[in-house]
Amino acid sequence: MILNIAHRGARSLAPENTMPAIRKAWEIGADAVEIDVGITRDGQLIILHDETLQRTTDVLRRFPDRAADACSTFTLEEIRSLDAGSWFIDADPFGQIAAGKISQAELLQFKGAFVPTLAEVLAYVKEKSWQVNIELKQAMQSVEHLPITDAVLQCIAHLDVPPCRLSISSFDHTYIRDIREKRPDIEIHALIGPADGSGQDWGNYEFPIYNACADCTDEDQIRAAHRHGCQVNLYTVNEPSRMRRFAEAGIRGIFTDFPQILTQILHPEG
Repeated sequence: MILNIAHRGARSLAPENTMPAIRKAWEIGADAVEIDVGITRDGQLIILHDETLQRTTDVLRRFPDRAADACSTFTLEEIRSLDAGSWFIDADPFGQIAAGKISQAELLQFKGAFVPTLAEVLAYVKEKSWQVNIELKQAMQSVEHLPITDAVLQCIAHLDVPPCRLSISSFDHTYIRDIREKRPDIEIHALIGPADGSGQDWGNYEFPIYNACADCTDEDQIRAAHRHGCQVNLYTVNEPSRMRRFAEAGIRGIFTDFPQILTQILHPEG
């Protein structure tokens, strides 16, 4: 079985890393949702991919003098006051609004969408008996003293989320080693590969699961990982032909911005 992992939610159909995108991923049958976790100035865990808030919120309008500052310099209250959905309507980043794939009712829901907390997403995942992959972003300069792994584990414990519903990943492998030591019952994934597709280092195949960059992964690398007893997930695969190619290569899962397409490929009878 190939896992269909919705990258930042169903981000081709809704604003990434918001509850509308996460709910949409569930509705269209994704096996899991991938989210990015960062920390606010007051130590709260939020769901956000970028180091700053500029791309996916109206921070320039609300806080013009601080718009380029790291999200870790803002409090949770400040971040929650931002509109994290209207940009998607204006930008139509994947052309799905123009293609008629998103209803007017859905577009109305995007306006005023907010940056969710990790607790909100975990509560939703637990309610649905679903799966979530939590990517730990590298801590920003101003909050490096805050133990993000401890904060995430405390949030998981507080909500009593079953470990079978969770996986935790990071490009910073010290984070996932820390998770492995403190909560060996939680699945960990080692993220590898640069965004520019220039190559990637599998190291000594220390980890059981690798989330590798699809643009710099071929079948030989996948077979080598398998020989070392490792499983491979690939990010980010959006083209149907590549989805089929990698599925045939025996990978474990695919991170995609188009989980609706991958659902049709993996479950054509549905």
